Amino acid sequence: MSKPKYTIAVTGLNAIDSPGPGLAVIRALKDATSFDVRIIGLSYESLEPGVYMHEYVDKSYQIPYPTAGQDVLLARLEYIHSREELDFIFPNFDAELFNFISLKDKLNEVYGIKTVLPTLAQFEARHKVNLYQYGKLHNIKVPFAQMINSSLEISPIAGQLGFPIVVKGKYYDAKVAYTVAQATQHFNKISAEWGLPILIQEFVKGSEVNVCGIGDGEGNTLGAVPMRKLYITDKGKAWAGITLDDENLLKITRDLVKETKWKGPFELEFMKTDDDQYYLIEINPRFPAWCYLAVGAGQNQVEALVNLAMGNEVEPMTEYEVGKMFIRYSHDMIIDIKEFEQISTYGEL
Repeated sequence: MSKPKYTIAVTGLNAIDSPGPGLAVIRALKDATSFDVRIIGLSYESLEPGVYMHEYVDKSYQIPYPTAGQDVLLARLEYIHSREELDFIFPNFDAELFNFISLKDKLNEVYGIKTVLPTLAQFEARHKVNLYQYGKLHNIKVPFAQMINSSLEISPIAGQLGFPIVVKGKYYDAKVAYTVAQATQHFNKISAEWGLPILIQEFVKGSEVNVCGIGDGEGNTLGAVPMRKLYITDKGKAWAGITLDDENLLKITRDLVKETKWKGPFELEFMKTDDDQYYLIEINPRFPAWCYLAVGAGQNQVEALVNLAMGNEVEPMTEYEVGKMFIRYSHDMIIDIKEFEQISTYGEL
C-alpha cells in the first residue's frame, strides 16, 4: 500500500547561533515512515540558510513579517497555496504564532490547510508576563517575575529580589545581571531588539532541564522527551544536550498537559535545584530547535502531529532512549549569487 504524500510548509529556516526550529522539524518530516513529504520553506529574510538547502527544502517563498498583520499574511498564503496546494503548515516562531492561531480555522475551512496549534487563550496564558500567575493556577513552582517598561523600575525590584536577577525579552533572549548597571545594560539591549515590556525574574540556581512534547488538545500527552543542556551559548541556547531518565519531570509535564488540555507542540523549560525542586521558567508554544533529538531518541513527535491533523490514529509515545545526545555544529554553505538575487527580488526560489 502506497504512503500518502503531503505538501508541508515550514517557517523558522534560520540557522544562526540562536537557530529557528524549522530545519529540525524538516529533518523529522523527512524521517517520517507513515507518509512522504514535499517541503515548502517560508522565510522572512533572504539570508535564512534553509532557503538554499535544497536537499531539505523543495521550494521557498518569502512571507511578510508578523507586524504586517493577518490580512497580509493570509493573502500571501493564498498565493502560495494556489501554487503548491499546501496540506499543513508548521509555524515555528513565537512572534508569528498569534497570526497563525487567529487564521487557523479559516486556513482549514476555506483552503483545507491543517495546523495543530494551541488556542489563543492557551497561547496568552503561558506568556512570560503571565507565567507567575500561571504557575499559581496550576500548582507549579515558578520564579517570581515582574513586567517593566522602564529601566528606572529595575532598582526597586532588585532590592526586593536581591541579585542576581534575570532580564528577559518579551519573545526571546534572557540575561543574568549581578548589578543594577548590568541589568540596565541588558534592558536596553533586549528592548532595542525585541521591544517592551521587559521581564525581571527571580534567579533560581540549578541545572536547566527541558521537555519537548506534544498534546492532543484533549488532555493527553502524545509524546515527551526530557533533556539536560550540556553546552549553552552566550544567548542561552543549547548547543549540546542529552536525554534524561526523569520520571518526576515527565509527571509534571503530563499533569500540566492534562489540566490545560494543551494542543500542539511545546517546550517546557525548568530549573532543577540541588534539592530536586523544579521551577518552570518558560513555556514555548512550538517545537524547540533541538526537537530532532526526540526523533533520535525514538519519538518522531513532528510526524505524530501531522498524523493527528490528518485524522490518522496516533498512539501516545511513552518510550524513548536515555543517554542520546545532540551536538550542534555550523559549516559554510556555498551558493550562487543568482539564487540570492532571485529570492530577494521575486520572493521565491
